[in-house]
Amino acid sequence: MPVITLKAERLSSFLGRSISVDELVKWLPWIGFDIEEVGDGYVKVEYNPNRIDFCSYAGVARALKGFLELEVGLPRYRAEEPKLTLYIDEVVANVRPYMLAAVIRNIKLDEEAVAELMEMQEDLHWGIGRDRRKASIGIHNLDAVKPPFKYTAVEPTSVKFIPLGKAEEMTPKEILEKHEKGIAYRHLVDWAPRVPLLVDRDGNVLSMPPIINGELTRVTGETRNLFLDVTGPSYEAVERSLKVLATALVDMGGTLEKVYVKYPDRTVISPNLEPEERKLRVNYARKMLGLKISADEAINCLRRCRLDAEKLNEDTLRVLIPPYRIDILHEVDLVEEVAVGYGYYRLKPTTPKVVTVGRKHPIYVLADRARQIMIGLGYLEVMNFTLTNERVHYEFMRLKPKNPVKIANPVSLEYTIMRQMLLPGLMKNLAENTHESYPQRIFEVSDVVRVNRRLETMCERRMHLAAATAHSEANFTEVKSICEALITNLDIVGWQIRAAKHPSFLQGRTAALYVGNKRVGILGEVHPEVLNNFQIENPVAAFEIDLEILKSKA
Repeated sequence: MPVITLKAERLSSFLGRSISVDELVKWLPWIGFDIEEVGDGYVKVEYNPNRIDFCSYAGVARALKGFLELEVGLPRYRAEEPKLTLYIDEVVANVRPYMLAAVIRNIKLDEEAVAELMEMQEDLHWGIGRDRRKASIGIHNLDAVKPPFKYTAVEPTSVKFIPLGKAEEMTPKEILEKHEKGIAYRHLVDWAPRVPLLVDRDGNVLSMPPIINGELTRVTGETRNLFLDVTGPSYEAVERSLKVLATALVDMGGTLEKVYVKYPDRTVISPNLEPEERKLRVNYARKMLGLKISADEAINCLRRCRLDAEKLNEDTLRVLIPPYRIDILHEVDLVEEVAVGYGYYRLKPTTPKVVTVGRKHPIYVLADRARQIMIGLGYLEVMNFTLTNERVHYEFMRLKPKNPVKIANPVSLEYTIMRQMLLPGLMKNLAENTHESYPQRIFEVSDVVRVNRRLETMCERRMHLAAATAHSEANFTEVKSICEALITNLDIVGWQIRAAKHPSFLQGRTAALYVGNKRVGILGEVHPEVLNNFQIENPVAAFEIDLEILKSKA
């Protein structure tokens, strides 16, 4: 989770009135912050990554002004007409195709503000840019270069410039091989024959996106005019990053000026800071929050959250969303803004109007019983991530992909899908503990996720139990006896174990567990090829059961 340290004195200058540390501790949690540390004159807070606009003092002050009713409603951002042009060379299309830009003039910076800018830049790299993979930001001293600017791509050894923080000229190839930032982010561009560069009219290098800026355009406390560039393979991420950065700099006292961005096939005027429009049904907000609020009260709540709204009719509001609020994606997000503006501290807990008291869901009761039995049988419980990847989940297990639930924007190649079974995770646990003594007996009781198009969510969670035993004599007989002991102690009736086939298990030493006519699990000796894939030397016997089917039988 991202963290920002707020000094009360500095934040007061953004708010336009004095605010104490005690007031910050009192009010910040109600707008979405967690207090991490309180010190002499400062408070260190953690915020949710979806509110990436909180990465700056300006962003925090905007929200506080509304919540404390110092300034309510939609902040309006005026931008001067464009005077500069940024040309996008067609050669970048296959490397890092998109760039947008803005100019900030007459901003007064000091060393503290420059440090804040750098921290804001890195938070945006992480929160929106996904560690620069989707978007990366350059902040430059505009007075050190000559427009117009050109975003192009060059041979890695054809140009030399001084990278930020260094004293000697380096080629892009040398930066990727020797510079600390080049080593860290070379994977984003080193696959391409050309590397991206942002240059001015005279060929001076402003930056080598997404790796490093040039020393020529270093921003200091003396800098007064800034050129902002954001580049990446995702136009949406590029545009959102620029909106958050540009609005923060305007709130820091700068004057925003647009830029002509000329692509080979179109011209964009950047940035676009027009508010987005959404609709909110007041009755929907009442139902979700359990509050009897009027349309006018809902409008006041939204204005406290720095949104604007007007009535289209008695039940529908037209809501205007500021450009930096990139987290509002659905009507329910507007309901949350109503709740924040109303004040969570004003919500009174009520006793549910039911004729009984709460109790554990039957599947969790069954899961707890299964855990106790497996522990009694000498197995150690493990807990793995619900996320995994196709290679471990299917290829290593000798399986073909079966319509997995995929992650839209995975942070890592290690976690790209939701798991459909528990056994691959147990095999990975065994592979990572080959240095430990044997026998090793482990189990897991947890969720798997599968596509189910009959449901509104299009997928469902199911509770599974899987167990594995690894030692020199692990075999079908052992795992069958463990499975039978589990089923018997769960008081399941009408079960059978029948011969079966499964790609992950050895043919002739595999069986399926049936309850009635329903197949509820698989057990057997793990196939040698699977063991080789995980680099496990000892034999492994394992089983996996769908506890959801057993729930009605227990």
